[in-house]
Amino acid sequence: MKRLHRLTAILVKLQSKKIVQAADLADKFDVSIRTIYRDMLALSDAGVPIGAEAGTGYYLVDGYSLPPIMFTEKEANALITAAKIIETNNDASLIADYNEVVEKVKAILNTTQKEKLELLEQRIVSPPFRKSPESTYLSVIQQAITDLRVLEIQYTAASQEFTKRTVEPLGVYFTNTIWVMIAFCRLRNDYREFRTDRIVNLIETSEIFPPKLFTLEDYFKKYREH
Repeated sequence: MKRLHRLTAILVKLQSKKIVQAADLADKFDVSIRTIYRDMLALSDAGVPIGAEAGTGYYLVDGYSLPPIMFTEKEANALITAAKIIETNNDASLIADYNEVVEKVKAILNTTQKEKLELLEQRIVSPPFRKSPESTYLSVIQQAITDLRVLEIQYTAASQEFTKRTVEPLGVYFTNTIWVMIAFCRLRNDYREFRTDRIVNLIETSEIFPPKLFTLEDYFKKYREH
């Protein structure tokens, strides 16, 4: 990879992550860590406000924004392909949000690229899986996970039992065509899983719950492998 392309890619990484490790960049671009140090110095000399913390990594100083990123045809094609796959899932909010992303990408493509993208949309399809009952809450749940916001849900279990729960959302996972929320349930005082298509109603509360020492890896090892 030419240095100019690498510097541009490093800028994209810095904008997309809170902290970027020099070792991770060296692995990604197959260069030495010393080369990454020189690249960071070059970016700083060019006026990019890059901060650094010993033992932590590099970051962009708050308030700095990069110009809009232009997409290559292959990158745009990848987004269209992903859109076809997303359409097979059962959450309407995810489909709508992703389609908004695709529309924004199309808006910055030139005429020829748009024509090629339209052709690809007509020539690619994902298998027509039988959909589960539709869900509309994934976007709200995702936001609640990052905001640490307590949710109140009305839920119908597999046994058809109807319950009201106050939960602290911690993660989501996808299986077949179904999204599942992992949350700490205050009613059961333990972790529970809730299929989003079985959530009858969901209310975002104003309550913020304290951060938990929670990882999906630890959760699956403890609750799903036994």
